[in-house]
Amino acid sequence: MLTFTLGTFAIALNHLLLISALALATFVGWRVAKRGGDNPESVLFSLFLIGMLAARIGFVAVYWSHYRNDPWQVIDLRDGGFLAWPGVIALVLASVYRGWRRPGLRRPLGFGVASGLAFWLLATFSLTIYEQGTRLPEITLRNAAGETVQLADYKGGPLVINLWATWCPPCRREMPVLENAQQQRPDLTFLFVNQAESMQSVATFLETQGLSLSNVLFDGSGRLGQAVGSMALPTTLFYNTDGRLLGSHLGELSHASLARALENFDSVPANSARKLPCPASATC
Repeated sequence: MLTFTLGTFAIALNHLLLISALALATFVGWRVAKRGGDNPESVLFSLFLIGMLAARIGFVAVYWSHYRNDPWQVIDLRDGGFLAWPGVIALVLASVYRGWRRPGLRRPLGFGVASGLAFWLLATFSLTIYEQGTRLPEITLRNAAGETVQLADYKGGPLVINLWATWCPPCRREMPVLENAQQQRPDLTFLFVNQAESMQSVATFLETQGLSLSNVLFDGSGRLGQAVGSMALPTTLFYNTDGRLLGSHLGELSHASLARALENFDSVPANSARKLPCPASATC
C-alpha cells in the first residue's frame, strides 16, 4: 500500500509517517514536560520546519544540474525532492542548540526528538522493506491498437510505470519530463498506463500537447492502482528486471526527482533492448 485513502482523501504513506512522527514527538515532549520542564511543542514544530528546509537544500545541492536552467523550480516542492540525511543532521544540531540555550527544554525536547526520530526511521525502513518485497501485478491492459496485453509480458528489463489521467494537472505537468526520459534512456522501458479514460480522449490529449510517447496502455477499470495500493495520481513505479518493486513516487516528477528515482536501476547496456508485446504497426 502506497497511500492511505479515506473517502476521496488520499495521502502518501511516507508523508503520513512524517506527520505521525511529529505528533508522537509532540505528545512525548508534552508528557515529559508535565513532570518538570518546558513544553517543547512550538520548538518541535520549528525544528521540523528546519529539518524539511535542510532536506530540500540538500536535495537541490546534489541535483543542482537539473535546476540550473530554471532556478524557480527550487521552491516548487511538489516534486517531493528531499534528502533525509541533511534534514536529520540539521534537526539534531538545532535541537542541541535549543537545549543548550534553554535548560528547561533539554529533557522534554530530548525525549520528544528521540522518540519522533526513532519512530520515523523504523517506520520508513519497514515501509521500504515492504515495498521492495512486492511484485509486478498480474494485470490485463490494452494498448493503443485496442489489443489485450499482459503487464507481466513487459518483465525482463528495467521498467518504469506511470499511472496517469488527462484530467490530472500534475500528470499533465510531468508528461514532458517523462517523455524526455523515455528518449534519453533507451535502456529502460517506460509504460504510461492511463486510468479509466477512453483511447480517443487520450489520443486527442497527446496530439494537442505535442507529446510523442511510446507504450501508452489503458486500464479501463483502474485495477492497477488498486493492485499496487495507490489511489492517487500521478503514481510512478520502478521495477527491476525480475519484476520486483524498487521504489515509487507519488505526485509530480521533476527532472531532478526523476533522476534520483532512476538511480535505483543498475546500468543496463543500451543494446539490451527486448521485444515488447506490441504489434509493429501500432503505437503502444
